[in-house]
Amino acid sequence: MTDDTRSAVWWEPPVAGSELDTLIGSLERQRRTFAWKSEGLDAAALGRRLAPSALTLGGLLKHLALVEDQYFTVRLTGEQLPAPWDAVDWDAEPDWEWKSAAADSAGELYGLWEAAVARSRANIRRLAAEADGDAGLLIAYTSRSGARPSLRRLLTDMIEEYARHVGQADLIRESIDGRVGEDPPADF
Repeated sequence: MTDDTRSAVWWEPPVAGSELDTLIGSLERQRRTFAWKSEGLDAAALGRRLAPSALTLGGLLKHLALVEDQYFTVRLTGEQLPAPWDAVDWDAEPDWEWKSAAADSAGELYGLWEAAVARSRANIRRLAAEADGDAGLLIAYTSRSGARPSLRRLLTDMIEEYARHVGQADLIRESIDGRVGEDPPADF
């Protein structure tokens, strides 16, 4: 990356970078904002909700950890879901991650999300390198209709997933301690 294309900070998309660098940078910005909106809370605060919604920051942490693994472990690479997801009977408990988050400690929830993000980053880096930076790389997943989405599509879907949940996290966090703002502070 040249100085002309690099953004001022690592978590921002490049100002004029490649398609893949821009998509990954956009996802990293969403991840970082979500991390800031949910960081530093105990289990009670992570379990707080805004009526009438049942959403909690703890539930969002666990849900996004699952989605990270579904997208960037299962769909991107074709590998199986890691623990704890591999032991869940998803037919019997389709919303397990949301419901079970209430029984988890803050450390377990943060650790689960951070580990899933680390796996995702490693898988994306590996596949992007194999694809020579081409966002059009077809991923391992094949839909019921036989279509194989591209890495571009997978990243776009995940950016959308985070954007939706960052908005929800913003409202929940404000109700807990008044934290508001669009971007984390530079030292976060």
